[in-house]
Amino acid sequence: MTTTSKTADVGPPASGRKPTRLRVHRAWFVAAVTFVTIIGAAAFRSVPGLFIDPLNEEFGWSRGTIGAAVSVNLALYGLTAPFAAALMDRYGIRRVVAVALTVIAAGSGATVWMTAPWQLMLCWGLLVGLGSGSMALAFAATVTNRWFTERRGLVSGILTAASASGQLIFLPLLSWIVDRYSWRPAAVTVALAALAVVPFVWLLLHDHPADVGQRPYGAKEFVPKPAPVPGAARRALTVLGSAARTGPFWLLAGTFAICGASTNGLIQTHFVPASHDHGMPITTAASLLAVIGVFDVVGTVASGWFTDRFDSRRLLAVYYALRGVSLLFLPLLLAPSVHPPMLLFIVFYGLDWVATVPPTLALCREHYGDDSPIVFGWVLASHQVGAAIVAFTGGLARDAFGSYDVVWLASGALCAAAALMALVMRKRPVVLTAS
Repeated sequence: MTTTSKTADVGPPASGRKPTRLRVHRAWFVAAVTFVTIIGAAAFRSVPGLFIDPLNEEFGWSRGTIGAAVSVNLALYGLTAPFAAALMDRYGIRRVVAVALTVIAAGSGATVWMTAPWQLMLCWGLLVGLGSGSMALAFAATVTNRWFTERRGLVSGILTAASASGQLIFLPLLSWIVDRYSWRPAAVTVALAALAVVPFVWLLLHDHPADVGQRPYGAKEFVPKPAPVPGAARRALTVLGSAARTGPFWLLAGTFAICGASTNGLIQTHFVPASHDHGMPITTAASLLAVIGVFDVVGTVASGWFTDRFDSRRLLAVYYALRGVSLLFLPLLLAPSVHPPMLLFIVFYGLDWVATVPPTLALCREHYGDDSPIVFGWVLASHQVGAAIVAFTGGLARDAFGSYDVVWLASGALCAAAALMALVMRKRPVVLTAS
């Protein structure tokens, strides 16, 4: 551990004994608050899926109408991220996240009075989408870049696990509330949970280590706090324009779009109905999906550890190749009951669910430096676009062919393409400056 994680020299206590206890570096407290906040953000944006049947029964709204609000939510979750990263550079992490949590609470709480579909679109689509998107993985990238010099891969892995698993951890509780008490108490629960996090964010989520007189974790020198960057929206678009003229951006965006297509768009959306097609009870299939979330935590943290030690491009190639192979075998594993090969798939796929995020973050940092959180925000937007496309086309394929087999096979082929894209990505050349 570096000297930055030790207790500051404050002199011996009155008894004359020297303090020997080590104090945890404040960066880890910031990471812990970020972890909890991202778990909540992931859960909040996925809750509308629980409301589809209750809203259909109470108001008679079509599933297409309700699904449109969910689609707006998903799109904004991805498209808000780069602008949120720029706003954090302008106004600070703490202010942006506190406002985002308040917006989520307002959007969720207001649904209890809605009577028309446009109000659902406004509350869950717009407000919750904007709020949760402001606390997406670009938020994790900003915290990691500012507070950590060492262990960045590990920290990004932990925070990524929070994003991917939050909805799988939260949803069982919220689904129980919906089933037992109706959807309105669940909406109020989300609003109260969002508001409950605000004090912790305001007290513990400092914008920069310099605010508390500390170095970033692992840094050998004190890093002054940079001046606020004006023009958040303009900067997000400017960074996009600059990054779009480079090859690595399109390779990163392409691979991450396939990541979203083969996880959120494919397994999270279609695994339960595909299992039900083969006679498996919906509750059993949903439980298997939750188990994926458990192993995702292990796999993503391990991926962060690997990212600190190995070439990120090769890690991505391995992750996508293994995911593609597993998807090719899935049509053979679906059955009315759970058997050992299916459990093996669940464990294996869970370990690889979003293991791609830490090396993708590392490659963004390598190529784009201080602009990497905003660049990663745009890369994350491509992830959500890929997920949305497969969520939609997967359903069309099921209607057209009567099964999901072609979807699994096509997704396996896409993962193979992503592995090749990762391998052809060049390392950033070293720029030599005159001494």
